[in-house]
Amino acid sequence: MLKNSKNHYLERVNTLTFDIFGTVLNLSGSIIPKLEKLLRSCNAPELIKGTDFWTDWRQRQRIEQYQENLLMLGHSGYLNIKKKSLIYTLRTKKIKFDDEQIENFMSIYYNLIPFEDAINGLYRLGKKYKLVILSNGEESFLKYLAEKNIGIDFHAIFSAEMVGQFKPHPSVYRFAAKNLNLEPNEIMMVASHSFDILGARHSGFRAAYVNRYDLPYDESDFEPDIITEDFNKLCIELNL
Repeated sequence: MLKNSKNHYLERVNTLTFDIFGTVLNLSGSIIPKLEKLLRSCNAPELIKGTDFWTDWRQRQRIEQYQENLLMLGHSGYLNIKKKSLIYTLRTKKIKFDDEQIENFMSIYYNLIPFEDAINGLYRLGKKYKLVILSNGEESFLKYLAEKNIGIDFHAIFSAEMVGQFKPHPSVYRFAAKNLNLEPNEIMMVASHSFDILGARHSGFRAAYVNRYDLPYDESDFEPDIITEDFNKLCIELNL
């Protein structure tokens, strides 16, 4: 859904920056089946299901990232945060594990599967806009995923690691704008996470909230310009 009163603001946009984890790459679909196997190999109680564990694990990941920003600890690494959060969640639920189990499981992040609509949409969007990855992932990891898992030739790849902060810290978005040599309002952030949209809008970007997970947007004055369900509908909103 395009907010009509803001339509004229989008005319300046020539570049789209994308979150990829959960927006382009299907985290839950890729990880939950393997997570179920990990839980069973750790003899977790049958009542603890992969979907529920995933929800708790994801929430802990957010806390870890925010803690690093608030305490000015820098960017310790996307995969490191995932691992630390996984261990914390396992311990919270009193599930025993060993290092080998964790290391073997974490390799799943190199086999993340993209959403089909995202791939189709990226090709369509690339006919009109420059496509840029703007992610919390490490630069080398993002380059690997772009080539091996997504298969799209992005104009640029920017990692929050380059700034030393996790999104939604404003410095991450400002870094991208500066290195693209663009004004923030020439860029639209595309993400399935409201915190990313909030951070981008606060930094002067336009924004499209791809609400894949049917979640409410934050109570904030920094609203997205577009709210849609997937990349196919995003293309329609952008007249592609």
